[in-house]
Amino acid sequence: MPSTPTPSAATPSALTPSAPQPSAVPAAKPASGRGRHAGRRALQAGAAALLLLLTGVAAAPAAPARAAVSVPAATAAATGAATGAAAAVPQELDPATVRRLDAAIGGAMKRDRIPGAIVGVWLPGRGEYVKAFGTADTRSGIPMKSDLYMRIGSVTKTFTVTAVLQLVDQGRVALDDPISKYVAGVPGGGKITLRQLAGMRSGLFNYTEDERFLAALRADPHREFTPRQLLGHAFAHPANFAPGAKWEYSNTNTILLGLLLEEMSGQPLDGYLRHHVFDPLKLTDTSLPSGTDFPEPHAEGYTGFSPNGAVANATDWNPSWAWAAGSAVSTLDDLHAWVPALVGGRLLTPATQAQRLRTEPVGVPGISYGLGIADVNGWLGHNGELPGYETIAAHLPREQATMVIMVNSDMDQGGSYSTTLGKAVTEIVTPDHLWSLPSPSQVGQNQR
Repeated sequence: MPSTPTPSAATPSALTPSAPQPSAVPAAKPASGRGRHAGRRALQAGAAALLLLLTGVAAAPAAPARAAVSVPAATAAATGAATGAAAAVPQELDPATVRRLDAAIGGAMKRDRIPGAIVGVWLPGRGEYVKAFGTADTRSGIPMKSDLYMRIGSVTKTFTVTAVLQLVDQGRVALDDPISKYVAGVPGGGKITLRQLAGMRSGLFNYTEDERFLAALRADPHREFTPRQLLGHAFAHPANFAPGAKWEYSNTNTILLGLLLEEMSGQPLDGYLRHHVFDPLKLTDTSLPSGTDFPEPHAEGYTGFSPNGAVANATDWNPSWAWAAGSAVSTLDDLHAWVPALVGGRLLTPATQAQRLRTEPVGVPGISYGLGIADVNGWLGHNGELPGYETIAAHLPREQATMVIMVNSDMDQGGSYSTTLGKAVTEIVTPDHLWSLPSPSQVGQNQR
């Protein structure tokens, strides 16, 4: 693809699938190979954000952490058994549940004008549900397929933090080391620990909320940002609070952890993650691409984050601004393999995994955050959003359930397409454990 393509516009009506038709496929093998304000929210809260709707949460004060989530032995065992789609012959959920899911997802997509989505739910003993809805390209009408590559935003953080925790297991770093020991030039870095960075409690300003950064990205979304440039935008602001005092989502934290990995390894981050995280789990379709690289085949992504607020095609925009915090690409099958491995601690020692899963409150009932991982009413994992794409990748240890949702638009108004679909799915398959994040109005997020 050209390195600086002209984003193609699409009319709002073109983003409305007249009737999102699911195309049922049994976990297909991946091929190798709104307006201005809504767009600003997407960057602040999701353009590499986990809990995209919690970016503006009034920072949660320090409180006793929850004990590490108990992960059944079956989870850890399952993660070692298969790293692709299901190891056994896929079995669909019962017909009645399938019909309910089809209706709920299709209805939500039509109501909210979601162009396309990929939905995968795996429930051991009950079956699986893997379907693609709507369109992958609104201009051509090419249907969405379940094996397409998608940009996954802040799900990237789960890989970056895992790699840092591997260094902890190797004795090369300690969670309570200050970041200044490894990365120079961090204001107050002598008092900010790696644990606080991974757990979003550093107090450092979130660079994706910096007005100059937003203006530069909106003016030229194809430009290349370096990690140090991103930190420059963050460090132009004073810290929001003392390290460890509160919880507040900041992409700045994960950029610093990416730099730590490069400093300790002497390797570029993409190669390090490939060798130490992706390859060991055979995540062959997951990568941290350079520049605007985007493996084929992929879905086109649509956003309202543009100079004039018009709908734009963000597919080939440069995600370097998200880097260690949100620039990864993956597929449904790879995320299906990854999330149980993440939650089961397959790449970490039990002691370090226990620290990862020791979550702390974020100020919203039912939601807490550990080290690069969230707990949303029992679902452990992460969501992600950046212009054109939204993702949920989560595992529910209590029921050994895994859910992956991928959407090719972030043009939701005051909410999140992925959360809308996640809630619709969990209301049916795990009603006692809803994937539900509050709307910005509920948490006081400033919509500017």
